[in-house]
Amino acid sequence: MHLLGIWMLMAALQLTALDRVAQHQSGEQGLLPCTRGFPKEEYVIKVDQELAKGQPVFNVSFTDCGRGKVWFRVRNSTDFRVSEEGAVYTLRRLALVGSEEAVDVVYARDPRTKQVWKTRVHLYARSTGNSMAPDQVKPSDAMLTQQVPEILFPWRSLDVRGDGTVRRVKRDWVIPPINVPENSRGQFPEELVRIRSDRDKNRLLRYSVTGPGADQPPTSIFIINPISGQLSVTKPLDREHIFNFHLRAHAVDLNGNQVENPIDIVINVIDQNDNRPEFTHTIFNGSVPEGSKPGKPTNTHKHACVLNPLPLTYPCWIPLAGSFVMTVTAVDKDDPKTANGMLRYKILSQNPQSPSSSMFTINNKTGDIITVAAGLDREKVTQYTLIIQATDMEGNPTYGLSNTASTVIRITDINDNPPEFTTDTFFGEVHENRVNVIVANLTVTDKDQPHTSAWSAAYRIITGDPTGRFSIPTDHTTNEGLLTVIKPIDFELTRSFMLTVEAENEVPLARGVHLPRQSTATVSVRILDINESPEFSPNPKSIKLEEGLPAGSLLTTFTAQDPDRFLRQTVRYSKMYDPANWLEIDQVNGRISTIAILDRESPYVKNNFYNVTFMASDNGIPPASGMGTLQMYLLDINDNAPHVFPPEVEMCEKPDPNAINVTASDPDLTPNAGPFAFELANRPSDVRRNWTLNRLNGEYAQLRLRIGSLASGIYKVPIMITDSGNLPMSNTSYLKVKVCQCDHHGDCVDMERIIAAGLGTGAIIAILICIIILLVLVLLFVMWMKRRDKERQAKQLLIDPEDDVRDNILKYDEEGGGEEDQDYDLSQLQQPDALEPECVKVGIRRMDERPLHHDHQYPLRSAAPHPGDIGDFIHEGLKAADNDPTAPPYDSLLVFDYEGSGSDAGSLSSLHSFSSSGDQNYDYLGEWGPRFRKLADLYGGGDD
Repeated sequence: MHLLGIWMLMAALQLTALDRVAQHQSGEQGLLPCTRGFPKEEYVIKVDQELAKGQPVFNVSFTDCGRGKVWFRVRNSTDFRVSEEGAVYTLRRLALVGSEEAVDVVYARDPRTKQVWKTRVHLYARSTGNSMAPDQVKPSDAMLTQQVPEILFPWRSLDVRGDGTVRRVKRDWVIPPINVPENSRGQFPEELVRIRSDRDKNRLLRYSVTGPGADQPPTSIFIINPISGQLSVTKPLDREHIFNFHLRAHAVDLNGNQVENPIDIVINVIDQNDNRPEFTHTIFNGSVPEGSKPGKPTNTHKHACVLNPLPLTYPCWIPLAGSFVMTVTAVDKDDPKTANGMLRYKILSQNPQSPSSSMFTINNKTGDIITVAAGLDREKVTQYTLIIQATDMEGNPTYGLSNTASTVIRITDINDNPPEFTTDTFFGEVHENRVNVIVANLTVTDKDQPHTSAWSAAYRIITGDPTGRFSIPTDHTTNEGLLTVIKPIDFELTRSFMLTVEAENEVPLARGVHLPRQSTATVSVRILDINESPEFSPNPKSIKLEEGLPAGSLLTTFTAQDPDRFLRQTVRYSKMYDPANWLEIDQVNGRISTIAILDRESPYVKNNFYNVTFMASDNGIPPASGMGTLQMYLLDINDNAPHVFPPEVEMCEKPDPNAINVTASDPDLTPNAGPFAFELANRPSDVRRNWTLNRLNGEYAQLRLRIGSLASGIYKVPIMITDSGNLPMSNTSYLKVKVCQCDHHGDCVDMERIIAAGLGTGAIIAILICIIILLVLVLLFVMWMKRRDKERQAKQLLIDPEDDVRDNILKYDEEGGGEEDQDYDLSQLQQPDALEPECVKVGIRRMDERPLHHDHQYPLRSAAPHPGDIGDFIHEGLKAADNDPTAPPYDSLLVFDYEGSGSDAGSLSSLHSFSSSGDQNYDYLGEWGPRFRKLADLYGGGDD
């Protein structure tokens, strides 16, 4: 769009707004009534010969008088479209050639009253030269496009003074924005507007522009001819990158002096539909419960899409009162205030198409998806896949750009299916007296989603179990009901059960489900008989009797009954547990009698009770046995004499005070125990001479020392005590008094305590002697170990590990450097008689050495031999060894003396002896391989 047309349109819109305000105010004052409708019935508009796609052509003006918004439609929906604000855009590229005229009709409709208005618009190409018709459209009613406009610097206007003189007053104008379509394909640079000052008539001026897009980044988008002031754009613009530019135009003279104030120029980039809608997700996921109610048109909107006689250019969405599922969202980079960025949504496909091909609908503006048809059943279809299309240009299928996305709608489960038993009757059996045993597995089917509360079943027994002997817990893995026995059942009383059970879900059925909430079935349970154990009655059985009954006394009869009344079985009795071995039972009739005297004071009697366990066994197959306990409460008799307590006391040699309190201990109970009578015995005679005993009360007496002191030691004081039984019992018991030396606190010292306890001096000495003997033995053992170690080390010194050839690997290829290259101490080659006698006596002899009794004469060397006679000495020793009849007939080690690792003398081996050099044949060594060939040559007499 060009600058001048936009400026004229804005001015006209401002005037129109003022006119509307004035009309509205006049209407309120009653001067001029407000009439709803188009200002004119027909308009004539001049436009460019070529109109680009999406280019705004004109704006429709409608007077609504404050009665609500109207909906606009155009008749020629293939070439034009109108927005909700009344802006008319082209849907395709249009060309008006010559005197060609484009005629279209614009409709306005009140959605509430259904009233329709219309106006006719005539579009003419500007190049035809036709003058406007008398009733052509005013600038306030349409947007005009003209040739490249000219912006004049109108800085001055006339001002009439009070004296009648006229002067020019400088003022600034606000220049309307310049609109430039994006993505223009025209020839660049493309002229936009010409800037001119009214002072260029009498002098030359230079024009320039500054700001982003001119001399600031991004630079060189807009340029201006400095002479003519022509402002041009150099490249296509992208509204999604920069939607407007703010420039400043300058006018200076040739000297650079400013002749006019800068003016602001705003260049708006007009949006083109060059971006497709983009969904925020490739796949949207949503869910809706099964059985959701379908959508129905509301009373307010059920006729919203009926716009006769206007045809619809995009799908019309009717608000429905269905169940909300989810919202899909797409974005468009184009201007959201124009149709290029106004999106409309549409469902292209639904998979599966069951039970209907249109189970869902979508709000074409908001993207909200709701249910529109009944029949959502998770048990039949678990999920739906919808292909959603988003189209810009307000959903125009011809000119709008589209994109698609997938929507996966999962159908969630509700409790719309009750559990149903797989059969009407279940059967089970259980042995009598068994508990926590599963009798039968009750199976049900439930079409709801497994392992949910709508699927899990709860079982309940309705009839047939009045005593509560069964329960039915649920197996949460299989959803089966486990009929379980929780109380023993007696076959002799009940041989079968007929139970009626009920199964229902853990949660109630969903509203609107017209099915029974539960399912019922019958369970037949058969009780199996087993050989039951005989039962003692009562168990335990309690009796009271006095202690001291003699052996052979009949106590009671303890019998058991066999529960198997229908079987004739014999019961036999035996004793199982009798810790004191006091009783016996007759195995036939169950009579219990004593075999020992009953004693209440026995450690096996607890709180006067003594328990004995008996067993009753029948002769069934297999036999069964039961246990019974006999509890005997033993009554006390006076059968125990009292004795002094405590039995031992301590007293200092010089006691202060010199009295000790004692009491009596009697295992019997009252009245066969205290009060007691205390008295000192008459013998020995020194007891009454040294001690006195005074009775304090029926339980205590006081023993007092008559003399001032006693020597340390142990004294036994006899005291006679008599209880208060019906037949009193007396007993003389000895009180052990330990007299000891005491410290200043009156406590016995440690050594005296040891002596008083019976450990004398002799015992202490014996303990010390034992300790000393033990230490001597340890010392002798250590000395013996050290001596043995020394002997072992001496033996090891006489045998050089290198000389012991038994089980060793001998290396023969180490020749050394010879005696000329090494410095050895030849004094080591001494004759044996020069050695120390201690070294000669100790040694280990091998089996292959010569006998000790042989006394062959070997050559002897002097104590300080000359180095030159070493070779002669060795050869003489070798000759003597060869002539020795007692020498071994095989090679052995002959110990002469240690002479180092190298020597000028010949080999000592008997292989080179005079008597054996030709006796052996070593040719077979050559057959052993290359490793032994050299050895065969050396000892076999080869040429090499």
